[in-house]
Amino acid sequence: MGQVVIENPILNSPFFEPTRHFKFSDEGITNEIINARRTSSYFIPVAQPKKKGKQLSFDTEWIGDRIKENEFINQIRSRVSIWRSGGYHSITKTTRQLLEYWFNPNRDKKLFFCQIEALETLIYITEVANRTGDAWIENTLKQANEEANPFLYRIAFKMATGSGKTVVMAMLIAWQVLNKLANLQDSRFSDTFLIVTPGITIRDRLRVLLPNDPQNYYHQRDILPSDLMDELGKAKILITNFHAFRLREFNGASKLTKNILSKDGINPFTETSDQMARRVCRELGNKKNIIVINDEAHHCYRRKPDSEIDGLIGDERKEAKKRDEEARIWISGLEAVKGKIGTKVVYDLSATPFFLRGSGYPEGTLFPWVVSDFSLIDAIESGIVKVPRVPGVRQICWYDSSTRPILP
Repeated sequence: MGQVVIENPILNSPFFEPTRHFKFSDEGITNEIINARRTSSYFIPVAQPKKKGKQLSFDTEWIGDRIKENEFINQIRSRVSIWRSGGYHSITKTTRQLLEYWFNPNRDKKLFFCQIEALETLIYITEVANRTGDAWIENTLKQANEEANPFLYRIAFKMATGSGKTVVMAMLIAWQVLNKLANLQDSRFSDTFLIVTPGITIRDRLRVLLPNDPQNYYHQRDILPSDLMDELGKAKILITNFHAFRLREFNGASKLTKNILSKDGINPFTETSDQMARRVCRELGNKKNIIVINDEAHHCYRRKPDSEIDGLIGDERKEAKKRDEEARIWISGLEAVKGKIGTKVVYDLSATPFFLRGSGYPEGTLFPWVVSDFSLIDAIESGIVKVPRVPGVRQICWYDSSTRPILP
């Protein structure tokens, strides 16, 4: 296939549902424009690069059967679109107030369509689907979780890096908290949150989700009217990184002492899972029915039962084992919190919610509990993220979300 030059990749507004996209052929992207929204799909990963001398070479041949449609996501997207067009029936007064506020055309700080769609999807599943003959959505999610996360109920959102996942978290928290405070007996909602991140840097960056933070997103991104901020302040929100789920030792007893006092594999100098859960969630007090939000959730998975890390050697095998151990700590920690304290649901956000190599699942397989998808190419065509510059490839210019040209 010859080189394709696309001078301006932006086809859609970031604030409205996409209506056009560039066509992909069996050989790759083309400059042909299709007047419809791109269906959700993903590409099965190509073979690993092979070393030739000191350089890497990649098999860049595009094969059609590497493209797999996300039928579950596309079916949900269709139902949400019909519901949106019908005026958002069967929702609470609080939810309607929030949707109207987010969609207000006179907003100074407009929200991206992909951010609102993620919340629309969650609202539809939580408040509407079971009332309108779409119980199949929840049933499919329960089946997917029973197979991969038998002790947890997870719902995942796929959003390109740069499309504003943190804003979506703020919207999600606001929707849950305000609905719970409006009706304390409504078991669909909660005002208590445990936000889990893969590291300290991301944990600190997510402080903007705390209502009392000076830079909180509820004010900075205009998620809520100012008169509702006091209500939001009643929520319990704890942000931690998954490393907090590691079982800690109580004291520095010698190895010999530990061996002598340990019985049946139980070490009295190490926390139990219940003790760890109480420690991690201490700031949440006696709250139950916690909502968990996983950031970069592709790091959180349970290895497929009876599977091994096959086909990997050397550094690749070591890296896969390291990822697997970290994933085990993360998901085991969530299971401990669920067992000791109680969680309602786990919301996963990630740009790449796929099973990693060494997980026991085919590499690149989408988490089956993903319900919403806004991919990198969608974000590029909507002008939300910048197009990466490729050295040696002829480019005239790319554009960012403000439509200002970015010269090569």
